[in-house]
Amino acid sequence: MMYPFMTLDDDTEIVHSEMKPDGRVKVYLEKPDAEDCFHSAVCWLPGYDWQEVHGFTPEEIVRYQKIVESTAHLILRFSQEGGVENAAGF
Repeated sequence: MMYPFMTLDDDTEIVHSEMKPDGRVKVYLEKPDAEDCFHSAVCWLPGYDWQEVHGFTPEEIVRYQKIVESTAHLILRFSQEGGVENAAGF
């Protein structure tokens, strides 16, 4: 299951999985593109392991890395609570 997390000012959607038994969380980024349909990438938390990067430039990944780093504590929490919509206290 993937849970919606955030839409950025460049229309990039960020979603995340539930926390896996090994403590990892899959963060998936997807951005519409007129030529390629979509650019996408996967970042695994907590190690910030980027995989399956398609269409994004290295500069875009640096920007997204900063965003994921600054919100990782929330993503990790929400991954255990059924997403932001089910998180207690939000």
